[in-house]
Amino acid sequence: MLEKIDLNQSIGKQDYKTEIAALEKRLASLQERITDLKIPVIIAFEGLGAAGKGTMIGRIVNPLDPRLFNVYTMSRIGEDAAMRPFLWNYWIKTPEKGRITIFDKSWHRLILPVLAARMGEKPVKSGQPESQPRKPGAQRLVVQRPLNEAEAGGFYYDVNSFEKQLADGGALIIKLFLHIGKAEQRKRFRQLEKNPATAWRVDEQDWEQNVNYDKYVKLYSEILRQTGSGERSWAIVEANDRKFATVKAFKIIIKRIEDEIHRRSQAEKPAAREEDPAFKPPGISILSGADLGKTIENRTYRKETAILQERIAELGYKLYAKRRSVSIIYEGWDAAGKGGNIKRVTERLDPRAYEVVPITAPTQEELNHHYLWRFYKKLPKDGHIAIFDRSWYGRLLVERVENLTPPEDWQRAYKEINDMERHLYNHGMILFKFWLHIDKDEQLARFKAREADPMKRYKITADDWRNREKWDGYVEAVDEMLLRTNTEIAPWTVVESNCKKYARVRTLGIIVEELEKRLRG
Repeated sequence: MLEKIDLNQSIGKQDYKTEIAALEKRLASLQERITDLKIPVIIAFEGLGAAGKGTMIGRIVNPLDPRLFNVYTMSRIGEDAAMRPFLWNYWIKTPEKGRITIFDKSWHRLILPVLAARMGEKPVKSGQPESQPRKPGAQRLVVQRPLNEAEAGGFYYDVNSFEKQLADGGALIIKLFLHIGKAEQRKRFRQLEKNPATAWRVDEQDWEQNVNYDKYVKLYSEILRQTGSGERSWAIVEANDRKFATVKAFKIIIKRIEDEIHRRSQAEKPAAREEDPAFKPPGISILSGADLGKTIENRTYRKETAILQERIAELGYKLYAKRRSVSIIYEGWDAAGKGGNIKRVTERLDPRAYEVVPITAPTQEELNHHYLWRFYKKLPKDGHIAIFDRSWYGRLLVERVENLTPPEDWQRAYKEINDMERHLYNHGMILFKFWLHIDKDEQLARFKAREADPMKRYKITADDWRNREKWDGYVEAVDEMLLRTNTEIAPWTVVESNCKKYARVRTLGIIVEELEKRLRG
């Protein structure tokens, strides 16, 4: 791919001035249209060392309203990002509708050290501390951490899934690769080193890339081939001549934005649902197979709870020592006992090591992002636990049943959620998914008990009664959710919860058993 690019492209100084002035006006005008149409735009700049990404970004944003874009340099990241799945740091920076996010260095390069090592080259240094002293309280910055084996194995799938999810959610993704020749790269490195203000930008790894230029061109070509298809293909920008590269980049960005605006103006119908050939309606409710008559004696409950809570507290410290993260997802009927169940899980845990995340209706800021954005922001860092009181599965439940989301969106979410959970699993996160199940009569009894208790009356709302009227619709949605998102890496457990105490002991037991298995050694 890159090997066949003609880098001898150039433009005269006067032609450049004439063209760039017109292009800047067009781009500034398009930014207004982006804002009006609420299109989130992501522009990712990649390229060989010294290809001019920073200078290019400066030229691109020059005509734009600075209130409506963000630029992120991704060569160094904070400790928080280094302790989470590798796409987390990009997910949380994705733009709101109507805004532009520009990435100086993208998620695609994270596989480069792995590919270089396979070719016998020295891997890119990762996880090294910053060379400059920090101010008190500031985060330590590190080079992008190395991918683990599972992350590397699933890298291309995860990256392509990430881009598809954003695009399907309405984002326009523009990917530009700035390409320069070996001699030009060497010339620029030397120029940077001569200037004391820029010498720090060139290190041993940069020169290693220049010495092994042809091999690195092949590595980048492989990355571009694996992560570029259809509307999310890479645009190659010949960057030996900076003026030519700037004009070409402007034209690419302008055309992609104009094409997206035109597409939306045509009011195209959403794509038809792609049926999953592996999906077959079960024909019978999965929930109907739960034995809701299970109970536990009070004495046994107290004894088992005490034992399990002590064990989970010890496992919490072990998680921290081994830097393993855990997400526990609670879904279930209103009044099924999620709050009480969560309380028993957390009672003995170190409060510094976990967070309970109650999920309510999304805020306007959250609605302006992809629906998974707000959940990525709450994922635990390595060594910590996040407990979700309701979760991303609301897309397949309340949003479906209450007609809050178009069918083509929630139908697409089965695969999106499975892909997200696979990405978390590849990082090393341990996932628990509990559906707390009660029958309709038990729910009614609990609703009435809450209304009669002044201390619990706040827990019952008009929404609870309205949701109850759609019980059968929710059963259908839950059954399909359980069937289509029950995977080997993130299985569902239906917890019989007519007896709250039984449900608490059961979830505690499952968590303890699985953590002990995962943390052996």
